[in-house]
Amino acid sequence: MPEKPSSPWAPRAAGGLLALALVFTIAVTTPWHLIDLPKPDAALDFTAAEIARQNAFRHEILRWSTASWIISVVVPLVIGFSPLGRRLYDGLRIRWWFLAVPVTVAGIALITNLLTVPTDVLAQRVSLKYGLSVENWRLWVWDRGVNWAITSLGVGVLAIVLVGLAKRRRQGWWLPGAIAGALLVLGVSFAYPVLIEPRFNDFTSMPAGAQRNDFLKLAAEDGVPLKDVLVADASKRTTALNAYVSGFGSTRRLVVYDTLLKDTPPAQVRLVVAHELGHAAEDDVLHGTLIGVLGTAFGITVLYLLLGARIADPRRTAVLVALIVAGTTLASPVQNLVSRKIEARADYHSLRLTDDPQDFVAMQHDLAVRNISGLDPSAWRYWMFASHPTAPERIAMGRAWAAENGGKVPPLARR
Repeated sequence: MPEKPSSPWAPRAAGGLLALALVFTIAVTTPWHLIDLPKPDAALDFTAAEIARQNAFRHEILRWSTASWIISVVVPLVIGFSPLGRRLYDGLRIRWWFLAVPVTVAGIALITNLLTVPTDVLAQRVSLKYGLSVENWRLWVWDRGVNWAITSLGVGVLAIVLVGLAKRRRQGWWLPGAIAGALLVLGVSFAYPVLIEPRFNDFTSMPAGAQRNDFLKLAAEDGVPLKDVLVADASKRTTALNAYVSGFGSTRRLVVYDTLLKDTPPAQVRLVVAHELGHAAEDDVLHGTLIGVLGTAFGITVLYLLLGARIADPRRTAVLVALIVAGTTLASPVQNLVSRKIEARADYHSLRLTDDPQDFVAMQHDLAVRNISGLDPSAWRYWMFASHPTAPERIAMGRAWAAENGGKVPPLARR
């Protein structure tokens, strides 16, 4: 029995509703204003030598990292929106489409990966020169291979699902496709801590002692259930200091870099942990997953409106990849804007939980110096790549919070 044609208004209406739901969710879950901040000024807290080192590092590395980013975006677009995509698919000579589709995805990712090797090598050399990276080249190659495999697997699975659904339901594949894409995002976010993260780092429970007890006590005071604190062996790759929360529900975990525990004053480590507890207390990973679920469902609906039943042709796999790359690139400024606001809320949470603006300001200064963080990025880089507020912005929050709560935070350095 032939399939009944889908009403042309249905995907448009669904796309509109999903867009509204996405905007509403972002508007409601994003902390747009926490506190009035003074104008950030790196010169208040960073010496001329520290600013000069940061500027020199950024000047050297950004030319290569920017070139890699441009290549990683342009190459899939060129392949997808030109005859190269079909030639790549046909050249595989694989009989079964459900094998040819993921191989095509992996091939595009591999070509892109190989073309970015020269610029990525040069960027890595800059990181090694400045002591930010300590990763040996064998591990560097391994990480690239794992990243390629994971990315290819994720996009490949999505492509198989969408092409397969379009083959079965040429006029109505968008609805089950949107549901499948949303479920894929949900599953990846939930399983990421136990399936993906161990591919890059080993994790051990933080050794028993006063510091671990303090972190667990801090979590209890914050109302955040925390059974353990995990330590990642990040020192095999970097000297940077960091911590993070990932997963949700039964997979939620608090992870600190071993580099953070080695050389950082305990009061500053406590503030970093309090920041991460803020993410857990506000269910930021869950909210981010919800935004990802809605964004993916919306994106797949847009794919239907752009390609319709043509996506059933597996020879258009490269077009599908190109549209995914274009969509994620266009969404980056919004994602980073939301991320910066959420990170600012976690900073605010850290200040409220610890009542320690003095060490907060010192911690933000020391992290920025150790990580050679950008202190005053250009506007387009800030909107396109900055997922966190700058160190001067975070220090400004520490001062504003202290002033609002009757304290005083003097500048660390005025040169």
